[in-house]
Amino acid sequence: MIIITPILILLNLLMFLYTQHSYEKHLIYGLNTLFIERHFYWQPLTTMFMHANWTHLFMNMAVLFQFGVLLERDLNAHLKYLLIYLVGGVITSLISYYYISHFAPDTNLVGASGALSVLFGWFANRMPDLRGGLIVSILLISFLPLLLGINVAWYAHLIGFGLGWLAGYFI
Repeated sequence: MIIITPILILLNLLMFLYTQHSYEKHLIYGLNTLFIERHFYWQPLTTMFMHANWTHLFMNMAVLFQFGVLLERDLNAHLKYLLIYLVGGVITSLISYYYISHFAPDTNLVGASGALSVLFGWFANRMPDLRGGLIVSILLISFLPLLLGINVAWYAHLIGFGLGWLAGYFI
């Protein structure tokens, strides 16, 4: 029975609706320098449920549905899946914060891509037949938008993928 993935999708949708027209809410719940400056310690978690626009939300939720359902079935343990997604996403956010605080301090990081990349990394480790395609996919979603002039958190994708790979190895 798949229960966690629809709940995560619903939480993403609700957070998007709550924050979609508020620059202030994006600064409060996205990941940015306020994390340390103003002690907004919830940001590494809440940023995973934030999205810049409907397209961003739809693309991430389509990937979450596809890979989340597969991982939830593969693990056959809902709590373990939720922990991989949330803990992997938070750790991805924390490492991404290090990057943005040093190299892109005006960034407000939003989106589920880092946590989703954890799922990509999990599958790349656990399913050798899919590994090549998943590596190509993570590289494409990380760098192709940049070539098209679309700003994406490529570093969060790569960090999440690496963390997911490690999770697949150790869990």
